[in-house]
Amino acid sequence: MSDEPVLHVKGRVLAGPDDVRDELWIVGGRISYDRPAGARDVRTVTGWALPGLVDAHCHVGLGAHGPVDRDVAERQALTDRDAGTLLIRDAGSPSDTRWTDDREDLPKIIRAGRHIARTRRYLRGYAWEVEPEDLVAYVAREARRGDGWVKLVGDWIDRDAGDLAACWPRGAVEAAIAEAHRLGARVTAHCFAEDSLRDLVEAGIDCVEHATGLTDDLVPLFASHRVAIVPTLVNIATFPKLAAGGETKYPRWSAHMRRLHERRYDTVRNAHDAGIPVFVGTDAGGTLPHGLVAEEVAELVAAGIPPVQALAAATWAARAWLGRPGLDEGAAADLVVYERDPRTDVRVLGAPLRVVLNGRVVG
Repeated sequence: MSDEPVLHVKGRVLAGPDDVRDELWIVGGRISYDRPAGARDVRTVTGWALPGLVDAHCHVGLGAHGPVDRDVAERQALTDRDAGTLLIRDAGSPSDTRWTDDREDLPKIIRAGRHIARTRRYLRGYAWEVEPEDLVAYVAREARRGDGWVKLVGDWIDRDAGDLAACWPRGAVEAAIAEAHRLGARVTAHCFAEDSLRDLVEAGIDCVEHATGLTDDLVPLFASHRVAIVPTLVNIATFPKLAAGGETKYPRWSAHMRRLHERRYDTVRNAHDAGIPVFVGTDAGGTLPHGLVAEEVAELVAAGIPPVQALAAATWAARAWLGRPGLDEGAAADLVVYERDPRTDVRVLGAPLRVVLNGRVVG
């Protein structure tokens, strides 16, 4: 028996949406559903326990103007952790955050490397900016640097056209996605508009971020290819302000952004109803604060996704999609405890009683 205290979590343990258990034990940082023999120093936590929440679109190490210092990145990660986010898919960052892997008090991060964008077609300081003939090489580079994901910028404003437009020709994305898959990485892409989506899906992309341009005619294509979306509705809420700021110079773009915002809930609900996998992501970093995962789950419910499925998009289903365990026997004990049943009121996610990471109470 380890000298570390044994943590006893009792009340209701939500190992799955319908898999409710009375208790679990944490011994040596690992989950057990069997009472450990000979345990002497036992500490008890009572409430409703969930697997550590997942933010599947987050940017640790990214600020409004690009990479940030390590102390800022640490504060970002701690803010997410204290909100109950214990697993992050970092959907593009120019910072090297590998140092966080040695910190047992920080969320686990699955990295997609640095964004890959078309030259002068993304936020300055965020991405590698390349032309189509170099896309495959940069995808290969980030596939080797990341943790099984690569992030493309699929569309952005074309200043000559004055509106959102696809960034890459079809042949370039086909070759790039094929190369990522050859190297064992999945590919996702930032996409606000409609134009780039068919080419990306038919080229074999695995996920689309934001997906505000997912129109009714594209929904069956996404569903048949099982392409996931991460809507980042807390980010889409900023579209009217962005549109107002660009009204004078880019009126077509501003009007387009408003339309995408107006139909955002319909877009997400239609995707879910068609069987497209939908996962929780906040787009924290850059200009959005960290720690918004509870707000994003509530936004999915506002869009019409049933509460249990919105909750799954931040817990059981999200962890399975990313290949990480939940509250499984022998898994690292990453969990959050709440006062009430989050399946009946997702708002409780905003007020965790206890946050347990690697078997230790950290919040």
